[in-house]
Amino acid sequence: MSQLMLFFGALIVSWLIFAWLMNVVKTTLSTALMLAALIMLLQVGFGIDIPMLLKAIFALPQILLDLLSQMFSG
Repeated sequence: MSQLMLFFGALIVSWLIFAWLMNVVKTTLSTALMLAALIMLLQVGFGIDIPMLLKAIFALPQILLDLLSQMFSG
């Protein structure tokens, strides 16, 4: 009887881990597809290529610091 309970417990835990993993994969793929669509839109619609986008992304912290310093200094 205890082996049967252990089997069902292991089965339930395995199913929960599998379901969690499938949710992670689904979310990851969804996010990747949305990012790909956004990058394609920027490239086709506005002529913004990946190096320009990366340069803007890496400049964000400095832009935010400048914005905050302007807000609080005057």
